Amino acid sequence: MAFGPNPPPLQAHLCVRGGTEAIAFYEAAFGASCTFRQMAEDGVRVMHANVDVFGAEVMLRDEFPEFGNSLASPVSRGGASVTLNANFRSGAEVEAAFARAVRAGATVIMPPADMFWGARHARIQDPFGHVWAFNAALDPR
Repeated sequence: MAFGPNPPPLQAHLCVRGGTEAIAFYEAAFGASCTFRQMAEDGVRVMHANVDVFGAEVMLRDEFPEFGNSLASPVSRGGASVTLNANFRSGAEVEAAFARAVRAGATVIMPPADMFWGARHARIQDPFGHVWAFNAALDPR
């Protein structure tokens, strides 16, 4: 179902160029699961998908320039405008998520490191232009 009975108060809605490939990447890189997919009439582009990732759900769709440019992929816009932040319980989980994403084809922006704000932090860019950050408190309580 595209819209369940208890939607979260806020969801990211990613626009990509290559929706089917993006879903496959998120499954390989993040252990994501596509729970709903509606293809466009052309049978090539994803009209709407729900993807469970890191315990949350993001929506995803391909670009549809024929309907206007209010939503375009980072590739079309020349870069990402937000970072998707995944929070973990430990630095080891940050390391594992980062390594898995890089093995799947993500580009390293910042390798895992301890940050002055008290987190183990890393950032990657996925092949579709979206930036993902991985964080864990250095001193979890």
